[in-house]
Amino acid sequence: MLLLKQLELFDLSSRPVLPERLVSIEHGDCSRPALSGRAQHGDPAAAGPWLERSGRDPMLEAKVCEILSTVGAARLAAVVRVEWNPRLRSCAGRADSREKLVSLNPRLCEYGATEIDRTLRHELAHLLAQFRAGRRRILPHGREWRDACHDLAIGDEMRCHNLPLPTRERTRRFLYKCPNCQRDFPRVRRIKRAIACLACCRAHNGGEFDPRFRLRLLTVS
Repeated sequence: MLLLKQLELFDLSSRPVLPERLVSIEHGDCSRPALSGRAQHGDPAAAGPWLERSGRDPMLEAKVCEILSTVGAARLAAVVRVEWNPRLRSCAGRADSREKLVSLNPRLCEYGATEIDRTLRHELAHLLAQFRAGRRRILPHGREWRDACHDLAIGDEMRCHNLPLPTRERTRRFLYKCPNCQRDFPRVRRIKRAIACLACCRAHNGGEFDPRFRLRLLTVS
């Protein structure tokens, strides 16, 4: 589940194409406080106050290794890291395909082990989809992600969670438009790089950047 809505954009500055970074995150302390009681025996929801959850989780990383190994992704399983990130607020989890990192919202502990497991698999599906695609660009919640969800036993997974997590409204002051398909791209911040509509680049230029479809700024509120 991604922190911000992913826009179908093509970034000229990203060439040569690297595996798409689904979400960039900033992480700090990777130390994890010792767990006690049921939490030491595999019950993630029994670790006490959710605020105590921070840093890498070796127990969940071992689980990820087992899950990915069963779907033929042992090479990916060997490098994936899982962390609890207290900076997350409205999103349940995030995935960074370049860093091979899954970040989980500590508030998931309030909803039990089942919700933690499903969120973990949702984010793993992003990593697995990009791992299978290699250097090819894929949509965050496209066919490849759907296939990965099916293989990870969450075939009915939705793009967004419905947990009552706190939300933070961010005004999208900048409105961009594709000159070809006329699709709108509202953004919180001004775009400083050459960005084109990914859908149009795929439809008319084989997925390569095409200046004909570069987004144009319409309004600033």
